[in-house]
Amino acid sequence: MNETAKPYLTGHYAPVADEITARGLTVHGTLPPELNGRYFRNGHNPKPGVTPTHWFKGSGMIHGLRLQDGRAEWYRNRWVHTPALDGAPYIGADGVPDLRVSDAATHVIEHAGRILALQEANLPYELTPELDTIGAYDFGGRLTSAMTAHPKTDPVTGELHFFGYGPFPPHLTHYVADATGTIVRAQTVDGAGPSLMHDFGLTAHHVIWLDLPVVFDPAEHSGIPYRWSDTYTPRIGVMPRSGAPEVTWFEVEPGALLHVANAYEDERGRIVLSGPRYDRSAWGQTWKWWTGSPGHAPTPIVGATAHRWVLDPATGTAREEALDDLVAEFPTISEERTGLPHRFGYSVAFPGAGLTEHALVKYDHVTGRREVVPTGRDRMPGEAVFVPAAGATREDDGYLLAVISDLVADASQLLVLDASAPGAGPLATVELPRRVPSGIHGSWIPDAPGH
Repeated sequence: MNETAKPYLTGHYAPVADEITARGLTVHGTLPPELNGRYFRNGHNPKPGVTPTHWFKGSGMIHGLRLQDGRAEWYRNRWVHTPALDGAPYIGADGVPDLRVSDAATHVIEHAGRILALQEANLPYELTPELDTIGAYDFGGRLTSAMTAHPKTDPVTGELHFFGYGPFPPHLTHYVADATGTIVRAQTVDGAGPSLMHDFGLTAHHVIWLDLPVVFDPAEHSGIPYRWSDTYTPRIGVMPRSGAPEVTWFEVEPGALLHVANAYEDERGRIVLSGPRYDRSAWGQTWKWWTGSPGHAPTPIVGATAHRWVLDPATGTAREEALDDLVAEFPTISEERTGLPHRFGYSVAFPGAGLTEHALVKYDHVTGRREVVPTGRDRMPGEAVFVPAAGATREDDGYLLAVISDLVADASQLLVLDASAPGAGPLATVELPRRVPSGIHGSWIPDAPGH
């Protein structure tokens, strides 16, 4: 290995050089019969010879599997073909950002029949079910800002909530698209600052905003112009989903939060928010890996641990607590519990706090127990996507889908685990035709009824 290479171009994160298609994949074990659909996973994959200045600046590539009737019909990987893939600058000659110039490398979702590749500084990019690029998508002209890579679907109404943020006013715009994909609400949210707002929370009645101390700083030259600020007041905002966009801000302890596991209202009307929290030291060490700076840690996640905030509108106070000491990121839940009280959560655990290898971890927030599921030496699991089982009666009746990067075998597999007992071993393992680079986010897109 080239010791001077950027860490996000080596090891588990080494990009692949081309697009391929493979059919009739080998399956060990038995794929659950209700897994009829597509598993898509997005991640950073710069072209050969391209060295991004930041992990997050690598061009997006979608890795996809088609599962049907107990078979793994195909695997294909495709770059999201945007102007950025061919080197177009984000800032045009007129000094204005071009929202079409996206790396489109963070997430991939489906809403109202459209498949969208997302990166938060840009417009979404629409893809075909076979992962060909259709083009930038602006919801029929109604989306006039960038779009977060972490939209939230209300499991009751089917609405898609999302936002655009930026370093200059207006800092924050909230959007709602109905179940048919039409934006029915677009409103500026006053009071937010120039912070790095990667994710947000959605409850049954509120939207939760994260105005935390990683803020815009033009002196940061990695291509992502944000830095930790010791002088910025960290806040979490609570805004009603209906009516005027009036935010109640709660001051909290300094900490960064990239990914929200979930948010909900408890029986006392308090807002409960959870996710992996970084303190100042953890953020600084993690940022070094993301930029490939000298002295970076061996893994891209350092010091992020499960955390909970409880915001009480009645008293105006915020309470927070650590939930675990494992270094863990990429939290997921059953999306049927989005915005509602949930019991179980799943994350990727990184070496640290007693772990020497990567693992998956399942949290039980009622008992406080955790189940660590090792995946083996030099085998890194990706984000675990939860898929409900047919006829599910319990929250964890379902399956976890995760792609493994195996450095020893230079190969990858899709693991299908029983979410109620992930440590029991995979129900099925799908052999992929190549090693899939580790990171970032993905989705299970079930077939529409009748397909």
